[in-house]
Amino acid sequence: MNLITLAFVFLIIFVGLIGFLVLVLLFLNKIFPSRRIYARVFPSNGNIGEAQVLRKIIRHFNTPNYHLLNNITIPFGDGTTQIDHILISTKGVFVIETKDYSGWLFAEERSPHWTQVIYRMKHKFPNPLRQNYRHIKAIQKLLDFIPKEHIHSVVVFTGSAEFKTEIPKNVFYLDQLANHINTFQEDVITTNRMQFCVGRIECTRYQISRKTDVEHQEFLNRKFGSV
Repeated sequence: MNLITLAFVFLIIFVGLIGFLVLVLLFLNKIFPSRRIYARVFPSNGNIGEAQVLRKIIRHFNTPNYHLLNNITIPFGDGTTQIDHILISTKGVFVIETKDYSGWLFAEERSPHWTQVIYRMKHKFPNPLRQNYRHIKAIQKLLDFIPKEHIHSVVVFTGSAEFKTEIPKNVFYLDQLANHINTFQEDVITTNRMQFCVGRIECTRYQISRKTDVEHQEFLNRKFGSV
């Protein structure tokens, strides 16, 4: 057997092994689909949802009467609080918490936890309305010159999640966000006061960095336990 024939035989064997491994992986993926989706959905990466919300707001509210701040970490109480988005406008201040989930969602406004169900697997996660309540209190304290009724809590779900219970108040799918904000038509904050809001938050917020994120997560772990 010459070298060319030998090399050809080894090539055939190699290609056959690769094909066999691919078939095995496809077979396992079919039998155990939950393993494939588990990391993607319980929960999925929040940054994806935040990017979608950012694009939605920029597309619909890109005027001088609106100013968007993203990924804001500010001191509050005995630690920090981290807010996905704050939309400051002449119509009010919108404090936005973003959640990127798939599957079915079961929620009650006053329940401490909500439930995500996908392929019979259940995952409990903190009620985002309660999370955003802390954000609201922090912004009310920081912007103490703005009446509390003009600071609004908004929770937005991106991804393909579907509520199987009644959607709680102030919770929206991504495609409902712009319409909700547009329901606030009355000018309740002057342009100068709006700019002052932006300035105070910018002067108070921590620098956007990995260090800030780590320190905030460490605070959450100390206060609420690791999740």
